[in-house]
Amino acid sequence: MGSGYNVAVCGATGAVGRMMIRVLEERDFPVRNIRFLASERSEGKRLSFKGQEVIVERLGATSFKGVEIALFSAGGGTSKEFAPIAAASGAVVIDNSSAWRMDPDCPLIVPEVNPHAIKDAREKGIIANPNCSTIRSEEHTSELQSLQ
Repeated sequence: MGSGYNVAVCGATGAVGRMMIRVLEERDFPVRNIRFLASERSEGKRLSFKGQEVIVERLGATSFKGVEIALFSAGGGTSKEFAPIAAASGAVVIDNSSAWRMDPDCPLIVPEVNPHAIKDAREKGIIANPNCSTIRSEEHTSELQSLQ
């Protein structure tokens, strides 16, 4: 895939996960490697990313080894369980569920309002966003790079 980040999309086979994948492609986000993670039910499915077929892996405790950015859209329970694991593995987690929105240790980021607050995610490693119908996707690569 080239230079860039190692990215995981958790909930890749759902409607929002597929949209995340599409936005990564459309915006030509710098992806070195991408992993599509989902439930056992979706394991083995194939999804396309930048013209390449990627096999969906079952989400598990070891899914985030080497991942730098983990995009979560798999529901609150899944995010509560796996986002801390991803963050502990070194990934910056961007969570689209309601799991972390009220957590005082996780910044709630609205790119048009407070992109500077991304730096507040350093300690826990998890960034919450309002939800997919509220937030407008914008490129904030420089803010994400500051976390690395």
